[in-house]
Amino acid sequence: MDRLILTATDRERIAQRALALSRADQTEVLVSTADAALMRFTHETSNQNVASSDAGISVRAIVDGRTGVAQTNRFDDEALAGVVSRAADLAALAPRDPLQGTLPAGAPAAAPPGAYDAATARMGADARAAMCDTIFGEAERTGCWSAGFAATSSSGLTVANTAGALASFDGTDASVNVKMNGADSTGFAEAYAAAAGVIDASAVARTAAEKARASAGPRAVDPGEWTVILEPAAFGELFIYLSDHFSAQSYDDGSSFCSEGLDRRYFSENVSVYDDYSHPLAPGMPFDFEGYPTQRLTLVENGVVRNIVTDSYYARKLDRPNTGHALPAPNSYGPQPRNVAVAGGSKPLAQLIAETSRGLLVTRLWYVRPVDRKRAILTGMTRDGTFLVENGQIAHGVRNLRFNASLLDALRACEFSQEQRRTGSYHYSLVVPAAKIAGFGFTSTTDF
Repeated sequence: MDRLILTATDRERIAQRALALSRADQTEVLVSTADAALMRFTHETSNQNVASSDAGISVRAIVDGRTGVAQTNRFDDEALAGVVSRAADLAALAPRDPLQGTLPAGAPAAAPPGAYDAATARMGADARAAMCDTIFGEAERTGCWSAGFAATSSSGLTVANTAGALASFDGTDASVNVKMNGADSTGFAEAYAAAAGVIDASAVARTAAEKARASAGPRAVDPGEWTVILEPAAFGELFIYLSDHFSAQSYDDGSSFCSEGLDRRYFSENVSVYDDYSHPLAPGMPFDFEGYPTQRLTLVENGVVRNIVTDSYYARKLDRPNTGHALPAPNSYGPQPRNVAVAGGSKPLAQLIAETSRGLLVTRLWYVRPVDRKRAILTGMTRDGTFLVENGQIAHGVRNLRFNASLLDALRACEFSQEQRRTGSYHYSLVVPAAKIAGFGFTSTTDF
C-alpha cells in the first residue's frame, strides 16, 4: 500500500494556502493525516490484514456568527478554493449563534517526550506478523488457541486560523490484544504503547494463557453484592463511561453527575483523576482542535471534583478559562477530556488480593452499557478470566456473571493498586490502576 506522507511543514503550507483563499470573517483549517494497519488472527492464523492511509483538510468559516464546515481529501489549488468556498456558503445558510466569538489565537505547545516513534510509523506487515508469530508460539506451547490482533498507526494534525494560531503534532501508537482459549476457559491480556518496540507480545500471550489455564473448570457462584478487584482492562471499561461527565457541555446541560456543582466531594478520598496529555504511558497531543494549548488538569482531587474541560465556546458561555479541549467542528459532544488518568493507590495489586477474605478477581468486562447516564449505572458481563478469591488467595475460576452497578457508588467504596496500566479499545484510551470495590452488584450467572 502506498502511504501519503505529509510532514508538519507540508501540512502547514497547505493550511496557509487555504487561509489565504478565505474571505470569511474568521477561518480555521485542520490538515490531518492518518496511517493505520491491523493484523487480526484466530486459531494461530492471520485471517485479516488491513491497512489504510488518508489525508484531508477541514475548513471552518465563520460569517456574522454563522458557522459552516466543509472537507476534502484533495490539496490542489482548485480543491482548496472549492472547499473554502463551500464552507462560506454553508455558513450563510446556518443559524446565527450569539455566543460564537473570536477563534483562539493559540500559543506554543510542545509535544511530550515519546509521543512519536519513527520505527512504529515505518512498521510494515512483516513486523506485525512477527508479533503475531510469538503469540502463536505461546498458544501452541500451552495447548490453547489464540484470537486477537496486533496494530500500529501514525497520525499528524495541523491547526491554523486567521487569529494567528498555528500548531502541529505527529504521534504514533501500537497495540496487542490477545485472548487465549482453553477447553472450557479463556484468558485475556493486552498492551498499548506509543512505540511498538516496547511491547512484548510474547509476555502478553503468556499472561493470557496463564489466565485461561488458571480459570479452567470454572464453578458457579451466587449473584449478589461482592467485593471485586477489577484489573485495569475491566476498570477502564467502566471508567470510560464517566469521562464525558467532565465535559463543560454535559455540566451545562445537566447530564453530568457533577452538574450540581464543582468543589464538592462526590467520591472516596482515594479517588484522584487527571487529564494529562504528557502522561508517560499515553503521551498525546498538547493542543486541541482549535490549536489552543491543552491544560493538564486535576479533574478529581481526593474525591472532590475540581474542574471540567472547556473549549473557546464553553469558556465564553460559562465564563470559565479555556482549558484547550475542543473537538473538531462541528460536533455534538462539546469539549472532551482526551488523556484521562486515574491515580494509583498505596498498595500493589498482590496486596489488594491478599487482604480480601472473599471476593472476585475480574480480568475484563464486555457488553458494558449505560442504564442511567446521570447516575452512571452500568450493566455488563465479566469475561476472559474471573476468579474466586478466598482468604487472600485465588481459589479457582468462576463462571461469568452479569452486573448492574453504579460507578458513582463504586468510586465511593474503592481503593486502587499502585500499578497503573494503559488500557483501551478502538475508540478510547485510559491510564488506570486496578480497583478494589466493595458491594459491587451482580444480578445473574451464566453457564460459561
